[in-house]
This record gives sequence, C-alpha cells and structure tokens, in this order.
Amino acid sequence: MTLELKGVSKVVNGATHIHPTHLTLNKGTMNVLLGPTSSGKTSLMRLMAGLDVPTEGQVFWQGEDVTGMRVQDRKVAMVYQQFINYPSMTVYENIASPLRLMGKSRSEIDAAVHKAADLMQLSPMLQRKPLELSGGQQQRCALARALVKDAGLVLLDEPLANLDYKLREELRVEIPKIFEEAGSIFVYATTEPEEALLLGGHTAALWEGRVTQFDLTPTVYRRPVNATTARVFSDPPMNFLTVTKSGSEISFGAGQTVAATGSMATLHDGTYTAGFRPNHVELSAQSSGALEFDTHLIVTELTGSETFVHLDHHGEKWVGLVHGVHDLPLGAALPVYLDPSHIYIFSENGDLVAPASYALAA
Repeated sequence: MTLELKGVSKVVNGATHIHPTHLTLNKGTMNVLLGPTSSGKTSLMRLMAGLDVPTEGQVFWQGEDVTGMRVQDRKVAMVYQQFINYPSMTVYENIASPLRLMGKSRSEIDAAVHKAADLMQLSPMLQRKPLELSGGQQQRCALARALVKDAGLVLLDEPLANLDYKLREELRVEIPKIFEEAGSIFVYATTEPEEALLLGGHTAALWEGRVTQFDLTPTVYRRPVNATTARVFSDPPMNFLTVTKSGSEISFGAGQTVAATGSMATLHDGTYTAGFRPNHVELSAQSSGALEFDTHLIVTELTGSETFVHLDHHGEKWVGLVHGVHDLPLGAALPVYLDPSHIYIFSENGDLVAPASYALAA
C-alpha cells in the first residue's frame, strides 16, 4: 500500500500554493508534515485526500491513478484542529457514523465505538451531545471517529493543538501505534519541531509550498540538507552568521577562529554561513574551546524552567534557549558562548556543506 505524488502542484489565481512535489508514503508509516503557518501543509493534505485536484501532476494510491477521484470514493480519514462533529447526535452516534455508512453490524459498531471511546477517555460521555463537551473533549470525539473508520490513509492536521498537555503527550504515543498496527499511512501536520521528533517516522519539511527535505525524522533534524530546512526544524529558528574559511581555520569575526577539522577541513577557502540552534547558546563556557560572542540583550521570556534570550549580535538577531530562570538587565552587553561542535556550515546559496560534528556522532 503506497501513496505517491508525482510532480503534484497547486496554483490558485496565479499564486502557487504547492510547488511540484514528489513524495512516496508507504504502508504502516508515520509521515510528519512540518512547517510554519502557510507553508503548504493543509494544501498538500487536501491534494493527498482528493479534496483538491492538482494543477499539474498525478496522485497514485496502491499504483492506481486517483488524481480525479472524489474523496468520498477513497478510503481516507481526516481530522482537523477545527474539530467537526454532528451536533444533533450523541458522542456514541458521532463515533459510530462512519461504521453505519460502511454497513457494519450492530455488535461490530458497539465494540469499535467503545474501544475508541476508552482510548480517548470518552466512555462516560457517550450519551452526551458534542455541545455539552469541552473543546478538548469535542476534539477527542472527532479523533475517535477517525480511529474507527479503519482508513488506509489517515490525515491529521494539527489535531492535538486544543488538548491539554497530559492528554496530548499520551495521544502522541498511542495514536500512531493504532494506525500503524492497522497498516495505515499516517500523515500528521504540525508547526512544532518538538512534536515531529516525538512522533518519529519520516518528516517532510515545508517552506513556502516546497518540500525542502523528506527523510527519516532524526536524519532531517541532524542533517538538514539546507539552511531553510534547518530553520524549519528548529524552534525558535536556527541562528545564522557569516564566517570565512581560510587555510586550516574558520573565522567567526572579532578575531575568533577555530580549526577547520572534520568535514570543515575539506571546504574551499571562501565565505559561508554558520548556523546553530538556540538550545546550544550558553551564558557561560561549557567547554575549553567554546567561542565567545559579544551581544546585547533585547528581551527575555521566562517559561518556568527555561529562559529565551533575544540577542543583537552586531545587527544580527539571535535567540538563545538557556536552562533556568535568569534575571538579566535589558539592553546590557551579554557575552554568550557556543561549542564549535554544534555549528553547521552552509554555502552562500544555503546548501549544507559541513554538518555539525555532534550530529554526526549521534
């Protein structure tokens, strides 16, 4: 069982929503669409489902061209962040509705509904109407309806955003297992890199309607093929600065240099872009070879156990994510430190030319 997109694109009123895309998704796999708002995640899902017809290209399901086939004629289940339930039906009837359309027996329907309701913690609410539920409970009802459908292709568009933290974490683990056991192709859209890492499987990074990389999730995270993918797969986005390779050294400006070792040693002399993730910024040197950068603090954000520091480095805006709660004077000079093993090197056109050494060792 495969879903294959061959050169699929979508243009609306002259605006390109999806650039030509080639993707192959296999049976029993988890596939995460990761990108910021308006990057094309929902548009791509609608093409996969048959809700929209591509401007160019073809969609194949199990080797059959289904490009023009209606969504009603495909075995697809979809759940959106904006949950949809039938307000006049009970929770039980909402969950059972796709099974009744499939002509399942009463006993089959009852068993499937109770199994899904137990997983979604809805069993005590089966006789209530959706409007009697909280927003999170209504979303769980929509998820339960997708669970019982036994679809070959399951599309979830940021489905857990309205749930509380504890239930969201539980479902991130449990839902993929259920669909994978059924052999479904699982597609999950999210704006959160952390969620993509928790879900695992494969990740397609999207930026402005383009799939910039599709691979195993850890590979996309550790070895982004370009700066755009690195920016997408980092929250906050990856920080960048211009560096120069000369002989056996990499210069980071202000007289700071490091030895060009490993993959950096093979680079030609010239100008490159260095990138590093916010969680690798430190307020004190953690290694003897740490680079020190003079910055000014713009603003801080406290999360409870961590602090976001927004920095100005000679006109470049950086963000650091540091452990602990820090009371720092705004506008003051703030030296920050970076272990060179956490630095990625990109060419001037944005292609990765030297991955961070820590990522290669992972």
